[in-house]
Amino acid sequence: MYGLKAMLKREQVYLEGILEKVEKKPDDTTEGKLRISVDHGQLRYYHCVDDVHGSYISTGDKELPKQLAQKAYDSAVIRKAEFRLKQIKSFLKNYEDNEIENLYTCLHAKRQLLIDPVEFTIDHLREQWFAEPYTGKEFREGTAVILTERGERVRSKSEKILADYFCRNHILYKYEKPLFLKGYGIVYPDFTFFSEKLRKEIYWEHEGMMDDPNYAKAAVKKINAYQMNGIMPGEQLILTYETEESVLNSQLIKTLAEKYLDRNDPAGP
Repeated sequence: MYGLKAMLKREQVYLEGILEKVEKKPDDTTEGKLRISVDHGQLRYYHCVDDVHGSYISTGDKELPKQLAQKAYDSAVIRKAEFRLKQIKSFLKNYEDNEIENLYTCLHAKRQLLIDPVEFTIDHLREQWFAEPYTGKEFREGTAVILTERGERVRSKSEKILADYFCRNHILYKYEKPLFLKGYGIVYPDFTFFSEKLRKEIYWEHEGMMDDPNYAKAAVKKINAYQMNGIMPGEQLILTYETEESVLNSQLIKTLAEKYLDRNDPAGP
C-alpha cells in the first residue's frame, strides 16, 4: 500500500508524543484501584487495595477518586501506546511501500519481457500519463507572452516561477490540463501532476489576485467545486495565493512541493 510507511511513521511520532506527555506527569504513589457502584441511584466510590470490595470513600474526599481513576487511565494509555509502538517498529523494519513493484523491477530486463506484472510500475504509469495528449485553455489575442524555461507559454510571472521550479527539480507536470468538475463544469488547473503515493492526479491552483473582489469570489467558487467533487486541499489539491502586498513565496513553493510532489529521475521524460 503506497503511503502506508509514511502513515505508520506519523502514528509512531504521535504515540511517542503521547507517552512523553503521560510520563512527564509526577509519579502517583497512591496504592490500589477505584471501584465505582451505584446504590439506589447514589454513586459510591471505593478504594480497593487488598480486596476487590475496598473501603468506602467519603463524599467529602474529592481528590482520591480522581487520583485513582487518573492513575488507572494513564497506565492503560501507556500499555496501549507501548504495545502499538512495538508493533509499528517491528513492521517498519521489514516493510517498503513498493515491495510488490520491486519484485518486477529488480529482475533482469530480458526476464521482465517474459512477465506480465500484476500492476504497472510507477515509472510506467507516470510515463503513460505524461504521454497522454490534451488540449489546454486558449490564450486571448493580445495577452502578454510569458515563456517558461522549457519554452511553454503561461499566463503570469508567478506561474512561470512555479513552472520553472518544477522543471529545475524534475517534477513532471501538465499546464492547464482540463478537468471536469460535476456541478461546475470544465476547469483548467494551473498544474496537474501524477502522484506516486495516490497513484492518481493531483492539482495545484495558484490564485494570484485575491485582493480583487470579483477574482476572489470566482476563486472561492472554484475551490468549493473541487471540494464538492472530493478533491480536498492538502490531499489532492495544493493551493497558493497572492495579492499585491503578499507575493508568491519561493520557500512556500519548496515546502509544498517537497510535501506533496514526486521528484522524478532527471534522465526520465
